[in-house]
Amino acid sequence: MSSYISGIGCISPQKTFENDDFLSYPVNQQALFLQCIQPESYRDYIDPLLSRRLSRIIKMGITSALVSIKESGIGMPGAIITGTGLGSVKDTEKFLTTMIDNNETLLNPTNFMQSTYNTISSQIAIMLKCSNYNTTYVHRGFSFESALIDGLDLMERGEADSALVGGIDEISENHFYISGLEGMWRMQAENHLELLKNPGEGSIPGEGSVFFTLTKNKVPDSYARLCSLKTLYKPKSKVIILDEINNLLKDNNLSASNIDLVVAGLNGNSQTDAIYHSVLNELFTNQPVAAFKHLCGEYHTASAFGLWLASNILKKQRIPQVALYKGAAPKDIRHILFYNHFSEAQHTLMLLENVK
Repeated sequence: MSSYISGIGCISPQKTFENDDFLSYPVNQQALFLQCIQPESYRDYIDPLLSRRLSRIIKMGITSALVSIKESGIGMPGAIITGTGLGSVKDTEKFLTTMIDNNETLLNPTNFMQSTYNTISSQIAIMLKCSNYNTTYVHRGFSFESALIDGLDLMERGEADSALVGGIDEISENHFYISGLEGMWRMQAENHLELLKNPGEGSIPGEGSVFFTLTKNKVPDSYARLCSLKTLYKPKSKVIILDEINNLLKDNNLSASNIDLVVAGLNGNSQTDAIYHSVLNELFTNQPVAAFKHLCGEYHTASAFGLWLASNILKKQRIPQVALYKGAAPKDIRHILFYNHFSEAQHTLMLLENVK
């Protein structure tokens, strides 16, 4: 399965929305959790009367999807597929809180409707007047990957020539403190841009909305070719991961020496980052490494932001200094290996190729 990434819309804790400087001026939020930098106005994408009734995450999803479609120039996607780990968690919290406070009476139906996981995909379809295939995956750390696999499979079987695929999640204060009870997060605000230089217990949570327009054929402004995608659930040993990487490279007639850059999901948690270091030291001792979670935070669909970074690196042939974790940036970046895991359970491998 392979396709071309021909359009991207990204709203994140960095200045990634309609901004061409590509992380030249990274944002340091110095906060317990990282929140998206939203557009100054959604007026250019969503009718103001409708916008008043939509939650923040739905507006981010619609807007990033519309930007992605516009960039690709395809007009109407053959499918709309969204991956999310938590969905509209703030609307869910509002609905449950109101239900408790009002003793299950006088409930606001808007919060209930917008709390369902498929609301974002549905609203995008309504905005585009698209009646094609539409679905949402809620598979924890594999949510975005499941959406990608479905889109690639649809095109492979000839059921669609393109697919709008997105990964979107939001962070709330309640979710931060509840998930923090498991020791996932650092409980004091710090400079997250220096996160990887100060490994320790826990990471910093974040959020984001990233949509990709996948096409069967290359278009003039395609970012990259997504050559292969593999997922591994709770691999029992490092050997299994190494074997899967080698098999992925072999399937594409490549070896580890052909990889110009590795994009890894390092998040500053010394315990969970150990597997990254082990794999890198085993297979990619001479390759430069880029990281992304110190920019967007850790969340279920953070791999979507990582794919945004890798795609832009290939298209622009430049690695932002803030993203370069180890080594020197190569002059010619042809192949990128992307490796990410969420809580050591869901592992993702992707191979991307420059199309210029």
